[in-house]
Amino acid sequence: MIKRLRVTVDGNTYEVTVEVDADDQAPSPAAAVAPPSAPSAAAPATAPVAAAPPKPSDPVAPGDVPSPLSGCVTAVIVKEGQQVKEGDHLVTLEAMKMNTFVFSPRSGTVTAVKAAVGAIVEEGQALVTIG
Repeated sequence: MIKRLRVTVDGNTYEVTVEVDADDQAPSPAAAVAPPSAPSAAAPATAPVAAAPPKPSDPVAPGDVPSPLSGCVTAVIVKEGQQVKEGDHLVTLEAMKMNTFVFSPRSGTVTAVKAAVGAIVEEGQALVTIG
């Protein structure tokens, strides 16, 4: 029997396909990590590892514009005191050799720029504050 599973490792989610014997309810953790040439019974049983705490996905403070992903800041388009409209380009991030543009979710004045070019940011981290 073939089962499709969703596995999360270090915050990254992967779709995997696992072959399970018909009389088994689910694959054992040892069988899932054992190399193909090694019998699953020879692999040591391990205790389940606690899941990592979720990354922040909400803005840190009112008016903050969060990073949509982890990456490197390659451009900061706005300056403090600048007026922006909804949809204006604020920051460019690079992750896995792809650029992601961060746009203003609302109109207002940039009250703080919290990211600098070359900085590594995490998902949910505030990049800009709009008042």
